Amino acid sequence: MIRYDKLWHTMKERGISQYDLYHRFHISRSQIHRLRKNENVQVNTLDRLCNILNCELLDVATHFPDDNVF
Repeated sequence: MIRYDKLWHTMKERGISQYDLYHRFHISRSQIHRLRKNENVQVNTLDRLCNILNCELLDVATHFPDDNVF
């Protein structure tokens, strides 16, 4: 399972709000909603977030082992 709890902390540290993501950086509301719910998001969105926040992927997402195998 991928969780985006670190994203909100990193955003707070950088002074960037969800409003900023939508209005200044044009991250879609649906992607923001999916991030809040720890649902699947596009890799492009994660790349954009890292560029916006000037951070590494580990500052945005955390992997937790689960039984989701193919």
